[in-house]
Amino acid sequence: MLYLVPLATSLVLAALAAHDLRFRRLPNAAVATVACLYPVAAGLAHTSPAVLAHHAGLAAAALALSALLFHFGCIGGGDAKLAAAVFLWAGPALALPVLFVISASGLIVALALLAPRLLRKDRQKPAREGVPYGVALALGGVVAVWGPLVVGHMPGT
Repeated sequence: MLYLVPLATSLVLAALAAHDLRFRRLPNAAVATVACLYPVAAGLAHTSPAVLAHHAGLAAAALALSALLFHFGCIGGGDAKLAAAVFLWAGPALALPVLFVISASGLIVALALLAPRLLRKDRQKPAREGVPYGVALALGGVVAVWGPLVVGHMPGT
């Protein structure tokens, strides 16, 4: 039973990545699902209220920072909300590894989308503008979701 919540969360994250690649949008309901599955996993793991508060605080900080990036046009609104959900799962213990995965995979996605444009002679604009950063956030989310299980403890333990 304990593995069903991370599995469900991973499936939602994969769907978000695919949707962002195709439409450059992240559906609010799917992002909310990722966030709402964390308390379920934490409850199953008997996470203490103090640890839940640390996870929630990190999520709030991630939302504040990503809202600022959204304000300046660096990321989309869905990306900002998904970042908060991902860092809710990550908590302080996994924040840096998750941030690294998001940054590295975001760079790879951006370069993969930019390379064909640079190699074309006509340099025409692509059909869709922007980097689907939801892909990188989803990969970081998978690390946040499964990381505690890999190292032998559940969220917040």
